[in-house]
Amino acid sequence: MTSQGSAHARFTRAVQRRNLFQAELAIRELGTLSLLDALAYLDLLVDVRPDKLERAAIRFHGRLETEAQTLTLAESHLALAALTSLCAGERGAIPILRALVRRVRPTLLPRVT
Repeated sequence: MTSQGSAHARFTRAVQRRNLFQAELAIRELGTLSLLDALAYLDLLVDVRPDKLERAAIRFHGRLETEAQTLTLAESHLALAALTSLCAGERGAIPILRALVRRVRPTLLPRVT
């Protein structure tokens, strides 16, 4: 661990500071993100690199489908609709997606720091 803390702590700080470069460095070091952290990354992309957002949103949905312990067809549709709204710049989709991720209990749980 460096003097700046763990890679996850650096990722969290980079997202809070809206620093995409530092966030992506931390992601590479971590190797993988929880779905909640991936959602924070999507939120960052809305501001900083909307051109990367749609591809990242598709990957997020794929992970949601495979990692969710319980996911109904309706919840899958809700996730897609919320991600589509997010790609259109609607930040109100973030709390919806966050609640959905918590509800479906993904197998890769968020890191505790």
